[in-house]
Amino acid sequence: MKPPLLLLIGVLMLAGCSSVSSQRDPTIRLDQFKRIFVEHRLTDRQGIDQLVVQELRNLGYEASCGPLTMMPEKVDAILSYEDRWAWDFRTYLIELSLQLRAVDAPRTFATARYFRPAITSAATPAEMVHLTVARLFGSSSKIGDMW
Repeated sequence: MKPPLLLLIGVLMLAGCSSVSSQRDPTIRLDQFKRIFVEHRLTDRQGIDQLVVQELRNLGYEASCGPLTMMPEKVDAILSYEDRWAWDFRTYLIELSLQLRAVDAPRTFATARYFRPAITSAATPAEMVHLTVARLFGSSSKIGDMW
């Protein structure tokens, strides 16, 4: 093969790669939060908030979702999210970002992001939520189940 062809094949292979990343304030223990409220985005028509709530429950947290005005009492933390969708002959989730903050403090102390730049690395929204929530809460065994 010619070098330009090899370069093109390499670029095409990398275009389908996905990445999961996270950042946390090391001074805050996430296990101190037991009740988490997922802030519903008005633009969410895919039920991402429900998927996040289910993943949190699977990890042992009490979780619910809705608009902030409907947040129940005695919530420890608020989890907000941003989802970005693309269309390439079908609609698919290209990026999911999670931000966790305490109810009484507006500062975000933990974030996680899953980015999939191409349709070729097909993961369902539920799989992306699973990986992102697991990365946010440091459940590396949960992440390993998906790879």
